[in-house]
Amino acid sequence: AERLVLNTYARLYRDYGFDLPALIPQVYLHYDPYSRRQRLSAGPLARQRMDFLVLLPRHKRVVVELDGVQHYADEKGQASPSLYAEMVREDRRLQLAGYDVFRIGGNEVADRATGEPLLREFFESLLRFHDITLEATGTRS
Repeated sequence: AERLVLNTYARLYRDYGFDLPALIPQVYLHYDPYSRRQRLSAGPLARQRMDFLVLLPRHKRVVVELDGVQHYADEKGQASPSLYAEMVREDRRLQLAGYDVFRIGGNEVADRATGEPLLREFFESLLRFHDITLEATGTRS
């Protein structure tokens, strides 16, 4: 799914030119080199990284997260209210730190035929919302 996100955004560069904001994958918010087992506290590691970061004009930062089952279910695949609560708590923290957070369900992009148009529409809408002009470069094939 992450490769589909990258490839879809790369097509926007092809279609609209290279003046678009960068889409940066796997950005670390902070890095904890210790595993949960090595740490003194038994709690889960706080969110260490985001799936994608888009750096927009006027210091606007947008986080794009792809949500697979691990975001809302335990190892057995059972819904986990505590995992979900942790995720939305971290989202609030990021939003209060000045990030916009957008979540895309893994199921939405599991199939390329439907996922790519969905992602393209999302990114084009996001860029237009932030006053990024999208003009075709004429190199689309």
